[in-house]
Amino acid sequence: MRGKTVVITGATSGIGEIAAIRLAEQGARIVFVARDGKRADATLAKLRNANGAAEHVAHLADLSLLAAQKRVAAEIAAEPRIDVLINNAGALFNRRIETADGLEMSFALNHMSYFTITHLLLDKLKATPGARIVSTSSRAHRGAKLDFDDLQSRNNFQGFRAYGRSKLCNILFTGALAKRLAGTGVTANCLHPGFVKTQFGDQSGGILQHVVAVAKVLIAISKEDGAKTIIYLASSPDVALTSGEYFNECKVETPTAEARNDADAERLWQASEKIASF
Repeated sequence: MRGKTVVITGATSGIGEIAAIRLAEQGARIVFVARDGKRADATLAKLRNANGAAEHVAHLADLSLLAAQKRVAAEIAAEPRIDVLINNAGALFNRRIETADGLEMSFALNHMSYFTITHLLLDKLKATPGARIVSTSSRAHRGAKLDFDDLQSRNNFQGFRAYGRSKLCNILFTGALAKRLAGTGVTANCLHPGFVKTQFGDQSGGILQHVVAVAKVLIAISKEDGAKTIIYLASSPDVALTSGEYFNECKVETPTAEARNDADAERLWQASEKIASF
């Protein structure tokens, strides 16, 4: 990864931070987006320790807001090159929260930030030979189905169901993106990192937060293990030409039929373009 620039969201904690550090150790320069300045500074210090020869950069933005997504993407687009874009920002919410844009928070942060930032960085990615787009999804997409009449979960909101739908969106987005990138030399893949012992779900609230906390004690894997597939997709020569796939434990895995529905993928793309005003 020496000489390469990696852009990553959700890099100040958990698997995102581990992936950023490990890629920096391989020689990459890291450009990341953070919501909190103090956490950004802490991550920058770790990145400089991992690779002091590179000028790592932090950008501050609330990625649940469309204006912030567009602003930070425009800032990052000024980079001379982008070799890898890792879409990793995401969270689980126990209650329905509506953003200033009128979007349900899971959909806004977990899907629209991926869609908007990727869309605005595509020209820079296409200009970089062998560029890659890696998006963190989840096996939580299993059992999820999109309701295009209620993408913002206004009816019968359930936190984990909304989260699962957003992770389904990640896979559908990856499939539609890979088709649009065919022949450009840019690849797009997504992944399930595993159920990881991170801060994920700690602020979700209610019984959901308690359930997640107990599960972390019983079955969660380490952050190092959870970051492995992100690092693999960002750096391994083995997947340099692979695109449009869903990975688990560094291997291609078949997602659900809903996640392989090309018609839904195109419908979601069109709906997302309308929301983002592209």
